[in-house]
Amino acid sequence: MKTTFWDAAANRRSLLRTAAALPAAAALAGGALGGTAAAAADTPGLPDFAPVPPAATGPELNDAGYFVGRIDGHLYWVTDGFYQAMFLSTREGVVLVDAPPTIGHNLLRAIAEVTRANGRPAKVTHLVHSHSHADHVGASSIFGKGVVRIGHAECRRLLLRAADPNRPAPTVTFEDRYTLHVGGERLELAYHGPNHSPDNIFIHAPEHRTLMVVDILYPGWVPFKNLAVSQDIPAWLRAQDIAMGYPWRTLVGGHLGRLGVRADGDLQRAYMADLEASTRAAMNLDPTPYFDKYGPQGNSWAIFKTYLDAVAAQAAAPVAAKYTGVLAAADVFTLDNAAALVESFRIDAGTLGPFGTRP
Repeated sequence: MKTTFWDAAANRRSLLRTAAALPAAAALAGGALGGTAAAAADTPGLPDFAPVPPAATGPELNDAGYFVGRIDGHLYWVTDGFYQAMFLSTREGVVLVDAPPTIGHNLLRAIAEVTRANGRPAKVTHLVHSHSHADHVGASSIFGKGVVRIGHAECRRLLLRAADPNRPAPTVTFEDRYTLHVGGERLELAYHGPNHSPDNIFIHAPEHRTLMVVDILYPGWVPFKNLAVSQDIPAWLRAQDIAMGYPWRTLVGGHLGRLGVRADGDLQRAYMADLEASTRAAMNLDPTPYFDKYGPQGNSWAIFKTYLDAVAAQAAAPVAAKYTGVLAAADVFTLDNAAALVESFRIDAGTLGPFGTRP
């Protein structure tokens, strides 16, 4: 019988343990894409990547393909190694933050597991949307119509526009701040402006010294490609500082297999500072060879594609080398992240290098 993505997710930890002996890309493809590591290694064109540092990996998944653990008190988290959700077990029911579709119905299993142990109600009464993206709330429909859905006003607008039956829009919205009290527990929701998305919020559990903010900080890993595919790069950069301004001890970042600690935030900011400095320096690259090659052909797009690709490659190389083995996937996404910075510097910051206004 063919192994599925979801079957393989349960074995992700064992795959990661073998990554030091196998090309990392082959090990990941063999698990995540449903084949074997050997078959992936035989597929033409797949690159080899550095092994994932052990410090970047999370706890062992159970046979159903998830891990649920206590953060503090009645605050818990769930992961499948790729995505994360957080929930509060209260005297009146469960407050869930996000419903990633990769975890799906395992959210219900994880919540049942916890509430059986603590004797509290298993019903999800409130669902908080960190933001509107389908990869984080695409399973929210499994909680039915009775759940109170909470999110930023922009989240509601975006989900009403999407009209996705798997992502019902929040019915309770706010503009700046919202305090949710349920069954003796409290969450502080705050909007600090657009960043990764126009509606991404910060979810703070002050009694538990825990912050959940999604697609901003990636504990143990470099940010996902193109700086988390963020829609506002300057604001995304500021959001890292805003997150570190909260008095948290534990971070739920929404992605990958482990929780974060403050040292993770400091390390990502150091990575980003290095990448910003390297990118600014690379933006003075001489464009003459690219004009000489493609200008006579009248191919303006070829000039700028090859030039901007070269700038990003020059910016990424020393940073990828410095952080490979320190942050997982530094050799995978640093080039894409540098390319996103190049465009943001050009468009948002007006750092145009040789293309600036001349006397």
